[in-house]
Amino acid sequence: MTRGDLARRLATAAIGLPLLALALFWAPPMVLVLIVAAAASVGLWEFYSLARTRGLEPLRVTGGFVAVLFFLQTVRPALVPAAVLPIAALIVLSVMLTRAGDVPGSVTTAAVTLLGAAYLGGLGGTLAALRLAPYELGGPWVTMLLLTTVMTADSAALFVGSAIGRHKLAPRISPGKTWEGLAGALVGGVAGALVIRQLRLPWLPLGHAVALAVAVSLAGTAGDLVESLIKRWAGVKDSGHLFPGHGGMLDRLDSLLFGAPVLYYYLLYAR
Repeated sequence: MTRGDLARRLATAAIGLPLLALALFWAPPMVLVLIVAAAASVGLWEFYSLARTRGLEPLRVTGGFVAVLFFLQTVRPALVPAAVLPIAALIVLSVMLTRAGDVPGSVTTAAVTLLGAAYLGGLGGTLAALRLAPYELGGPWVTMLLLTTVMTADSAALFVGSAIGRHKLAPRISPGKTWEGLAGALVGGVAGALVIRQLRLPWLPLGHAVALAVAVSLAGTAGDLVESLIKRWAGVKDSGHLFPGHGGMLDRLDSLLFGAPVLYYYLLYAR
């Protein structure tokens, strides 16, 4: 990373993080839910644009509709029963039958359309649903736990990997990632999670906080690698250019989208 890249990253973070904090702590919960929905929509557009670089033509409107169903099924399950999701998949396949064009490629296009909807709609729904956590569980601090864990893990991975990284983690997908960086991510993620627990989440047992931080950090790393694989498949460096120095929306959401379900399902089933 050059000094110019670092300066652009810091400038973007200096603007974006305070605005995010305002939405998280001083706005009604549904404001952040809508922000996540908007971010997921932009990420879905970027995902489908990446697919187009490989000659595929995803069903953007249909995929967006299915993504909304995935999103609502997590955020407001009463509005969209789980049984609707397989029906939505059949809708995508049915729409493909009405499309003129490459019949052999229709199944691949349908699969990419569904993948994007599940990726941004389903995982994005878990990210939004964290903001709806009850006040007695910490309210916005539950989302803060996820954000802090992911950000401290990413930062620690970057600095440790740059300083002492020697052994490649996944050289064919992301040459810059190392096992040393992953170890730094785990330590950084645990440290960040423990700070938030100490500040505002006293109900969270210490052992659970450490285990959650490790799981979220590992999931976040997996999410980063998955997005790197998609970009490598598409032959691009970044998913977009929305954030100077940070790439596109998918580049910002990748770790959060995989880390959010870990915390969401812990609150739902394991707490």
